[in-house]
Amino acid sequence: MSDPLLASTRAQLALLKRGAIGASELLGRALERLDAVNPSLNAVVGLAPREALFAAARQAEQVYLRDTARPLEGLPITIKDAFDVAGMLSSGGVPAYRERIGTEDAKAVAVLREAGAIILGKSNVPVFSGDYQTYNPAFGTTNNPHDLSRSPGGSSGGAAVAVATGIASFELGSDLGGSIRWPCHATGVFGHKASWGLVSTYGQIPPPPERRIPRESELTVSGPIARSAGDLDMLMAILAGSTGKADLLAPPRKTDPAGLRVAVLLDERFAPVSDAVRDTVLAAAEALRADGAEVDFSPRLPMAMQDIFEAYALLNHAMTAAGLPERVRDRLVEKAASFAPEDSSHEALQARAAKLTPEMFRAVQDRRARLRDGMRAFFARHDVILCPPAPVQAILHDHTPDMHRRLLDLGGRSAPYFDFLRWSSLATFANLPASLAPFRFTDDGLPAGIQIIAAERADRQAITVAAMLEARGVGFRAPPGL
Repeated sequence: MSDPLLASTRAQLALLKRGAIGASELLGRALERLDAVNPSLNAVVGLAPREALFAAARQAEQVYLRDTARPLEGLPITIKDAFDVAGMLSSGGVPAYRERIGTEDAKAVAVLREAGAIILGKSNVPVFSGDYQTYNPAFGTTNNPHDLSRSPGGSSGGAAVAVATGIASFELGSDLGGSIRWPCHATGVFGHKASWGLVSTYGQIPPPPERRIPRESELTVSGPIARSAGDLDMLMAILAGSTGKADLLAPPRKTDPAGLRVAVLLDERFAPVSDAVRDTVLAAAEALRADGAEVDFSPRLPMAMQDIFEAYALLNHAMTAAGLPERVRDRLVEKAASFAPEDSSHEALQARAAKLTPEMFRAVQDRRARLRDGMRAFFARHDVILCPPAPVQAILHDHTPDMHRRLLDLGGRSAPYFDFLRWSSLATFANLPASLAPFRFTDDGLPAGIQIIAAERADRQAITVAAMLEARGVGFRAPPGL
């Protein structure tokens, strides 16, 4: 038998169902893998008691014998430490919450547990999930399994590493500014940012636990991270049960490249990318076109990318600022006065967003409503958008305290660190689903993926195109040494 830890979630379930491997053996192998690789990767930062884990695995084996297995029976998983898990570390990467233990499962976690998954641990995140690298003062730095000198991305960096190394059968991620898409691109796994409101975000940090409200947070979504596109499809059907909206997962309009209407979005002026990232998007588009897809290399969005980004950035930074200490917000508000009104730099947008006036908020939401209307018309003409998930591939660790001083290397050119937000803004601001499919490896051994955006609530269309690209590219490939 090839390594079952690196098999897809569905393949693992098939092994368990036919008795080719027991839940206790699968769990034992996952824990052995964790013991072997986690000291150098630091992906998992909190563990459940091993006695309790094996008791749950033995119970799963009995369920399989009775042929009453639930959809995820006996699968060992980790959960991003942005989500509360009852009885386990639930810190959000925040030093003040380092000893915090969850009292109840986040809603999305609860449906996974009810489906039979065994939660073995929590995966590392940046502080308040607020960085594009995964490190924090409480639990340290997470390394990329393809190159330890590089970050796995953030904020779902520990989650992506746990999946890439086989510690976890799959993971639960969250995404506000590309926090599922970017780490999956950086580590070579599949991920899906759900349509807003489809999967519950209740029980996440941020917001701080003491400030939670029942309604879904603006822009923020949850979604699965896995080793195959088919796993994403299966897991989304389960996760949508957290909001009772599984029936809104419409079947894909197109299940084959023939006649698939693909828009390729690349904007070198406003959102430049490295040659490797650009070439990966173009190669994926050509692979689909070779099998009959209709590819539009010059699509017209209903709104300029810069206008989309600026409105999104204001709302994103305002949400982030709401979780900051008051003294930090006050400093940002004071700083806002030093920027010219026409200054649209990341630093200026962040400072203005620290005190978003009612007039500014209404203007942002008006722009958002216009964009959503426009994207509905856009997706009447196209089935999906293919575009970069980020400006670069996995980056070298850079913990420069002021994130505005960090730069991205585009290969002879540089870009601001916050340009990560530019390629995540469209799908997030317009409430659109977006899948990430690993498509190729570059000469330096780093994975490169494709962001696939579909119409609102057309989550399964994005995932279906991810499966098409999986069949035509490299798909998931285990990191060196596994």
